[in-house]
Amino acid sequence: MIKSLIEHDLQLISSWKDVRIQELNVKVYHIHMVCSIPPKVSISELMGIFKGKIAIKLFKTYPSLKQKPYWGNYFWSRGYFVSKVGVDEEMIKRYV
Repeated sequence: MIKSLIEHDLQLISSWKDVRIQELNVKVYHIHMVCSIPPKVSISELMGIFKGKIAIKLFKTYPSLKQKPYWGNYFWSRGYFVSKVGVDEEMIKRYV
């Protein structure tokens, strides 16, 4: 199942980068995560690694995904949203 593959790979990549995923929710069209990221890790680099490695593995595992006319050779959209969490951390974790 695609969801399981994504969850597993996000956890694996996170462990390589010393990133701790506190909450994770994989939906059909998007993913919500609450992570603790060390200062030495660039968020944009981390997102590039997440998106790149997972897309490559998904296309190899499920070649039919490349046949979708609206995806072409891309699995993810160009952007992502990141925000630091402070006072509302528990509320955000419950949402995710």
